[in-house]
Amino acid sequence: MLFPISHVSLSPLLLVLVGVLVGTLSGLFGMGGSFIAGPSLFAMGLPMHYVVGTDLASIVGTAVVGSRHHRVLGNVDMKLAVLLTGGTMAGVELGVRLVAFLTPTREADLAIALCAALVFLAISAAVGVESGRAYLRGRTRGAPQEPRSFVARGHWWLRLPPLVSLPDSGIEALSLWTILAAGAGTGFFSGFLGGGGGYLRLPMLVYLLGVPTHVAVGTDLFEVALSAGFGTARHALAGNVDILIALAINAGAVFGARTGAALARFVRGPKLRLAFAPLPAVGAVVLLGTLVARGGR
Repeated sequence: MLFPISHVSLSPLLLVLVGVLVGTLSGLFGMGGSFIAGPSLFAMGLPMHYVVGTDLASIVGTAVVGSRHHRVLGNVDMKLAVLLTGGTMAGVELGVRLVAFLTPTREADLAIALCAALVFLAISAAVGVESGRAYLRGRTRGAPQEPRSFVARGHWWLRLPPLVSLPDSGIEALSLWTILAAGAGTGFFSGFLGGGGGYLRLPMLVYLLGVPTHVAVGTDLFEVALSAGFGTARHALAGNVDILIALAINAGAVFGARTGAALARFVRGPKLRLAFAPLPAVGAVVLLGTLVARGGR
């Protein structure tokens, strides 16, 4: 089927199946959908600037459904999610502007795809090493399964005023500037590489802020719904969204999100993080393989 906005022919059935997988991963991990959706769309022949905008549009519905289920389960820290939003919006805007700057150039696809692949590989390695160590410690010595965060280590810059308390996450005092900076960083990569930025936000929530993993998953999904909605609107104004492709993916993703959120109740802590670790690497391999197949274009 020819999609008139992007002028690319894609199979609607394949898009729906990708959506089911994306939704399941997003509901289970609070992220992971963009590692599959973006590289899959790029491999199917969609230009990278359309991949970024359309990927954002496709995950809005998924994030809304997934965050709703996690909210029912008590896994969403609403106060933290709202505070993150301020930084996220600024970061998304910067990422969208960078894509707009690169789009007219011949190397736009190469630059964005390579950047995404490198970020994905770094995340996969970092999460894999940490979660593997935590899992082994938990089995051999009965150590706490949640990672020791920067908050737990008492870093001074996490105490810069103004300080806020996050009862739902079990955090007594944390600098507002740290929360805003975390939101801005993840928002930038969301606007520049697509997805809701959960591939960075979730590790930041767990390792930097010290949010329990299951609460971080639900909170991240709620924040993804906000950031992806704003990013979609901005990319749509820049002409980077094929809404028909996004709707096809979203049709399957909404179903998958419910399944993933239900599965999240049975897998927590380092097991959840360990299961997530290979996903970014898979996305990176797809991106790099597609670049090689196209001769680096």
